Amino acid sequence: MPPAEKAPGALRTIGELAQEIGRPQHILRYWETRFPQLRPLTRAGNRRYYRPDDVALVRRIHHLLSDEGYTIRGVQKLLAEEKANKSAPKSSAEGFRAVRDALVKALEEDEGR
Repeated sequence: MPPAEKAPGALRTIGELAQEIGRPQHILRYWETRFPQLRPLTRAGNRRYYRPDDVALVRRIHHLLSDEGYTIRGVQKLLAEEKANKSAPKSSAEGFRAVRDALVKALEEDEGR
């Protein structure tokens, strides 16, 4: 009899998550040493419980390594770049405004012809 389906926001054990992505538990423990963003809750006896954000990150790491052909170092770089970009939202917003302004100007010039 298959185990009952957990609610989407429920914590997952390392065994449940490993089974879900089809990787052994020791791989998840290894990823925890390589990706500082991956920090599951630990309880008595070092039992790991993965929050929904952790589960999403594990799925993404698995996808990048298995399906996209990234290396561990490549995924580390990608995640670090994304974190750096998130910490500087002003520059992104300024970039979007510049693009918007350029498009508005181009449309105005086009209508004037």
